Formats: sequence, structure tokens, C-alpha cells
Amino acid sequence: MEFPELLSAGLILLLLFFVGFLGVKIKIPNVIIFIITGIVISGMFTDTHLLHFAGEIGIVLLFFMLGMEFPIKQLLTVAKKVVKAGVLDVVLCFGVTIGICLLAGLDLVASLIIGGVLYATSSSITAKMLESSKRLANPESEFMLGLLIFEDLVAPVLVAVLVGVTAGATLTYSSMSLLIVKVMLLVAGAVLLGHFLFSKLGPFFDRYMNEDIFLLFVIGLALAYGGVALYLDLSEVLGAFLAGIMLAEVKRTHELEELVVRSRDLLMPLFFLYFGTTITLHEGVPMVGLLLLLLVWSIIAKIIVGYLGGQWYGLSKRVSLRAGLSLTQRGEFSIIIAALAVGTIQAFSSIFILLSALIGVALFQLAPSISKKIYGRKKLRMKEVY
Repeated sequence: MEFPELLSAGLILLLLFFVGFLGVKIKIPNVIIFIITGIVISGMFTDTHLLHFAGEIGIVLLFFMLGMEFPIKQLLTVAKKVVKAGVLDVVLCFGVTIGICLLAGLDLVASLIIGGVLYATSSSITAKMLESSKRLANPESEFMLGLLIFEDLVAPVLVAVLVGVTAGATLTYSSMSLLIVKVMLLVAGAVLLGHFLFSKLGPFFDRYMNEDIFLLFVIGLALAYGGVALYLDLSEVLGAFLAGIMLAEVKRTHELEELVVRSRDLLMPLFFLYFGTTITLHEGVPMVGLLLLLLVWSIIAKIIVGYLGGQWYGLSKRVSLRAGLSLTQRGEFSIIIAALAVGTIQAFSSIFILLSALIGVALFQLAPSISKKIYGRKKLRMKEVY
């Protein structure tokens, strides 16, 4: 029996509300709840095109808003402070993971996708956990947020590269060079438009930002630049992030975020729900041994990044360990990259993300007590908050 599309849309939104409300009550991130819901109800869908399209707009708006947080000068400042930890993060979580997958017998494209899935910590889960656990005032939070920003800069480019290699293009020097040129053109366009055009539009924004029609301009810009990226066979996520950087030059970030946030919150859960509907577990869990190995490695790698990177940042060993234990959960970027895969690799990546998020949330909550047991109270400096 087929329902009218309007009724189906209403039922889906109501379902997301109720399962999201349950997640709030039992303190499980909504990302996990929505994906599990998608897995459970996947058999009820005969056509998920509209669900996918709506969810795609939600993800575009998420990274558009992330880009709005970072004017060009601020991007450079943040990158310099955490660059050593950021490079170590790429080497361990992306590079070493690719090596493990190749040694396990996977082909290069599958290894690249799994390496991408393991790379980035979930910004949404981490930021939410920092806020809800009252740890935003702790000394490690600035380092953690800086590292997340570094990942937010690297991951859209990584997605763009993976989109290119999964689109059927062979990995040759010329194809990679063309891909890099496309990324550089997209970035250069955003920087030039931001510096020479949008930085001078402050009075225009002040005059018309409160008009109802202004939302059409802001979201239209995000979708259009994301669409340009797709036209160049890159990722819409990268285009949206760069569109946000353009608008950041207007220096009206808070007001612009208030315009966009409701649309993002409405549509983004649909992406996670859609992703859940694409996961098929009829044939069981694929490559269990490799899954467990990579799950353990993903936790160890992030702890190393936090522990060493935190000390390079100027934190004590105890606080650095607390940071590392709080960075192990994967989320939205991993989901975007996993969606590029098909079949066994997508199922493998999906199960990894779910397990990583669940274990990561638990480790985040246990991080203060674990670090306290290992290093004790006496090594805390006065500036370090419990």
C-alpha cells in the first residue's frame, strides 16, 4: 500500500522526532539513533530519491555553516596552532589505515574509502558532548576544537578526492593532477569572491538581512556553489564549506547562522536516516577480523594524536590523555565517505561508524576518570579544570 508523499513526509518527521526524543532521554547522539532507525525501516521504502535529496541539502547546509565560522585569516591562524597534531592525525588515521587495508588484501580504492572513514572525529558528537558534559571550559577543549577545525578543512578536500576516484576515474598522475587543479580553482574562486566581493557587502546585508526573501539568497548561494563543485566532479560538501567561507568575510556570521540553522536542523536528520536505509546486513557482518582490528586501531590512533598533539599545544600529559580519549568517535564525515562505497565496503564502513560512535561516546564520558587514575590529582596544574 502506497501512502501519499505528503503523508509519508509527515510520518517520517514525526518518527525522527520520537526517536530523537528517546536519544535525548537515554543520552545517545541523534546521529546514531537516526542511522539505526534507517536500518530498521529500510524495507518500507521503494523509492528513497526524495529522502536522499532532502538529506543532501541538509548536509550541504551543515558544512555551509561550518565554513561561515572561519574567515580566511582565522583559518590560517587556527591551522598554524594545531598543524603538527593535524598532520599526525592524517598520517595515523588515514595513511596507516590505508596500509592496514592493503595488507589485508583490499584494493586501493576500497582502502582509500576506509581510510577516509577512519580519519575525521565527529564534530557534531564531540561539540555536543563537550557542551552537555560541561567541559567547554576545560583546558583541552580549545585544542580539541582546533583539531576538529583542522579536520574540517582537510576532510572536504579528502571527500572531493574520493568522489573523483570512486566515479570510475583511474588513479593516474594526470587524473590526480586534474583533480587537484579543480580543487584549487574552486578554492581560489571562493577566496577571491570572499575578499573582493563579499567583504564589501556588509551594508547590503545589514539593510536586507531581516527581509523574508534574504533566506533564499543565503541558501541559494550554498546550494549553487555546492552544485558548482558537483559540476566539476568534486564534492558538494567542499563547495558548501567554501561558500560558507565566502560569506564569513561579511562578518555577520551569527545573524546568518540564525537564518540557516532551522532549515539545517529540519533536513540534516534525513541524510542520516537515508544513510541507514542503504545499509544491508542480510549477509551478516563482513570482514569481522579486519573490522575489530581497525576499530582498535582507530581508538589507539586518536589517543596518540590527542596525547602527543595536546603536549605540543602546551597541555599537561594528563589533560592531553583526556583529550585523546575524547576524540575517538566518528560521525558525519565518515558517513559521507561511506556513502561513496557500495556493497560489502559500505556495510563494513557503516558498522564501523556505529560501533565507533557508541564506544567513542562511552570513552568521552570516562575520559576524566581514566586520566585521573593514570596520572593522579597531584599533577594537575591550577589552570586545569576538572
